[in-house]
Amino acid sequence: MDKGGAEIVEQMYAFGDKKGRPICLVPEITGMVQEMWRRDWCKRTRGARRLFYVARCYRYERPQRGRYREFTQIGIELLNGIAPGDRREVEELLCRVLDATNVNYTLEREVKRGLGYYVEGGFEARCPELGAQQQIAGGGRYAEGIGWAIGLERLLLALEAS
Repeated sequence: MDKGGAEIVEQMYAFGDKKGRPICLVPEITGMVQEMWRRDWCKRTRGARRLFYVARCYRYERPQRGRYREFTQIGIELLNGIAPGDRREVEELLCRVLDATNVNYTLEREVKRGLGYYVEGGFEARCPELGAQQQIAGGGRYAEGIGWAIGLERLLLALEAS
């Protein structure tokens, strides 16, 4: 998880188990997907691969409206795609998902994301009605692919506000 950036490392719930082995609760999924791709999947897979996931994640941070220590992350990853078409594909899918929920959002296509594994400007979907905590989804390109994630709790707040 060191590629995730200092922010994620500082927010990880890391501790020793009963035998003193280091473990941590999952802070986000994209880093795990990258590691699995590099270790094994890329050796068994030709062409682009698409993943969808729903996962419980944990971050040690100051809880606030729509941002909790335990949260549900919904996301997609497109691995080993071809730029720039892969980015168009994942951005379009994000818009289709958000349109299906009828939430009001704007898509910002060139934003600086705070995770160390991104290799170019990222993108975010924002719901202006949420005020300071208006990001409901975010993503970008990393060495192995491109993807995005939605915080389910934040999306539910956006649905209430829309």
